[in-house]
Amino acid sequence: MVDVAAVRAAIEKVEDPEIHRSLADLDMLRELEVSESGAVRVLVALTIPGCPLKDKLTADVTAAARSVPGVTDVAVEFTHMTDEERSRLVTKVRGEGREISFGKAGSRTRIITVASGKGGVGKSSVTANLGVALAQAGHSVGIIDADVWGFSIPKMLGIDRQPTVIDDTLLPPERHGVAVMSMDFFVTPDQAVIWRGPMLHKALEQFLADVHWGDPDYLLIDMPPGTGDVAISISQFLPRAEAIVVTTPQITAQRVAKRAGLMARKVNQDILGVVENMSWFTGDDGTRYRLFGEGGGELLARELEVPLLARIPLVTALREGADAGRPAVIADAGGEAAAAFAALAEEVENRKPKLRSHPELVIR
Repeated sequence: MVDVAAVRAAIEKVEDPEIHRSLADLDMLRELEVSESGAVRVLVALTIPGCPLKDKLTADVTAAARSVPGVTDVAVEFTHMTDEERSRLVTKVRGEGREISFGKAGSRTRIITVASGKGGVGKSSVTANLGVALAQAGHSVGIIDADVWGFSIPKMLGIDRQPTVIDDTLLPPERHGVAVMSMDFFVTPDQAVIWRGPMLHKALEQFLADVHWGDPDYLLIDMPPGTGDVAISISQFLPRAEAIVVTTPQITAQRVAKRAGLMARKVNQDILGVVENMSWFTGDDGTRYRLFGEGGGELLARELEVPLLARIPLVTALREGADAGRPAVIADAGGEAAAAFAALAEEVENRKPKLRSHPELVIR
């Protein structure tokens, strides 16, 4: 005879793939039957009809039930929660009210903005690959694509579905172990985002307050180039954020990137360090070719008085991976770029933030 209590315990430990809480905690396991022959029938209540990850939940519940000795077959059926049940679930997951919890007492999340002075230096590629490298190292990771005009993170990570909406709460889609929120989910391909400061501020607030991020180890924010409205809003919402400044070896790019570092200092953010992207290209003969010059990253780090965290080589996998939704750390796991990002993730993890007060930012 199958131990019914063991089957229930195994299934209740399964996590909802979007909320990352157990079925028991979310009260999603509604019925369980086990026949004398060992056949199991399970009824699970989905948060919404047409849940996009129903197939994964089916596979996880099936695997959990089959882990119990004597189970011969598993049938997973679904219903969905009522409006009242969804409301209770949202309150349980997010608590009462609407607030930005990141950076407050009790939050374990390290917030890291990835900034540059100009476009075209590979800031988004660095953000995407660093996020996946941190996830590969065992950390829970979220990315906010705050470049509301030039959003690219969902494409780079291969995310092809919209966020799930439960009442007024958004559940960010995940790929390669990284949860993502981006303006890309809310505009059509032929639509331009033409917004001024107040609308940008409101959108970023919603990304932080209306999205269920859980309590990830890291929240990376892919910033737009420059030092404009988005940078100011992020510094107000997240005064304890750290910053990584991305540049290329080119001295001209370094001079512009310095302004992003100075902006971080102006708004009382700690600068974690500098990442030099496109540092070299390794030819078939093994020679490293410095296509964009050299020295820019080291000079910028010296001028900002911070460490040079990494030099990222220019490899085909970075470009191809960005187009195909497979970051270089996935597409070319044994390559030199993947090694550089793994080392960068280790550097980030080893450089814990300083404990210091952050005065309220006042922009005049």
